[in-house]
Amino acid sequence: MATPAELSDFLKSVEKRAFKRTTYHVRNDESALDIVQDSMMKLAEHYGHKPVNELPMLFQRILSNSTLDWFRRQKVKNALFSSFSDFQSEGDEEGFDILEALSGIEPVASFDNPETNHQRAQTLLAIEEELLLLPNRQREAFLMRYWEDMDVAETATAMGCSEGSVKTHCSRAVHALSKALKTKDIKL
Repeated sequence: MATPAELSDFLKSVEKRAFKRTTYHVRNDESALDIVQDSMMKLAEHYGHKPVNELPMLFQRILSNSTLDWFRRQKVKNALFSSFSDFQSEGDEEGFDILEALSGIEPVASFDNPETNHQRAQTLLAIEEELLLLPNRQREAFLMRYWEDMDVAETATAMGCSEGSVKTHCSRAVHALSKALKTKDIKL
């Protein structure tokens, strides 16, 4: 059974990655923060008594479900209030700002050369731009497998699909990213 300290340590260890992953999905920092906080609260309230080794999978599943719920609510909201968008000017909308998302990343000490830092930042920016263009399920599978370092079975459980679907989504995501980055002359 997880102690309050262990639960707190676990949540601290996943908060930044969860926020970044959710920001990729919803493309809005405030909404991503709400989703992550709600997911953390649900984990603490409903599963805080579970063993520590079960918390990562439970949290990933809760986070995925919370993100899907957000998209469902947005779809309903947009359907109900679509006519209000006619009154909004084009400058009123705030879009996802990739530079704001990148500003929270801690610099890597191994790159002291400004030119190398700039090239690395440009590469990361290009990769993140291409990640945002992936279909939701491909992006989700890719981020869980390669960002969260989850295995195929864990990813399948978290996404609520088969292991074969996870492999397919990841394969398609990798091929799409590879193709897009080759056209930009980025070699990984």
